Amino acid sequence: MKFDIITIFPEIFGSYFNESILKRAQKNNLIEIKIHNLRDFTLDKHKTTDDTPYGGGAGMVMKIEPIYESIKFIKLKVKNKKTRTILFSAKGKKYTQSDAKRLSKYDNLIFICGRYEGVDERVAKYLADEEISVGDFVLTGGEIPAMILVDSISRLLPRVLGNSESTKNESHNSKNYLEHSQYTKPEKFLNWKVPEILLSGNHKKIEEWRKKNSKFKASNPK
Repeated sequence: MKFDIITIFPEIFGSYFNESILKRAQKNNLIEIKIHNLRDFTLDKHKTTDDTPYGGGAGMVMKIEPIYESIKFIKLKVKNKKTRTILFSAKGKKYTQSDAKRLSKYDNLIFICGRYEGVDERVAKYLADEEISVGDFVLTGGEIPAMILVDSISRLLPRVLGNSESTKNESHNSKNYLEHSQYTKPEKFLNWKVPEILLSGNHKKIEEWRKKNSKFKASNPK
């Protein structure tokens, strides 16, 4: 799978994408991440990517022209691959694990990272296939959401994780499902002990304990 990320701050992504599982996935050609500097697609000598909003108001709004040019450039290279263009927006649909699974079926994902007061609404109406929000809060830009989607989608792709079983029974695999608690050595730390059933060697009882301790409502703070 290929991820194309459009941003005015391309350097933000380097440290995260060049570590651990995502670094290995790129090295093994399981995923490709391409960062596009939106300023390279501007139409003036000052490389302007934003302007004042029509009707007045605080802040600046990102212009449609460079975003249009960047998407056109990317899609010329994508050609016939199954592609989806996503705009990160505080008013978008809230992102879930089911969205990660759905998007993992595409060959190419194009991410538009907004900044400032927002993005010209014509980008959402005519250029993006969907708007996504990562939560009911506001960020300074779409770069962190882009990292979240790359990470959550990549780990669902074949051979990205070392153990393919890792994604089968984990939290959010189904609605309101949270995985059971996990423990490792030492058996006792200070006065805090591992549940005895996990030390019993009785695999049937352990499986029963895990099932009993794995299903909670997502809204439950426990």
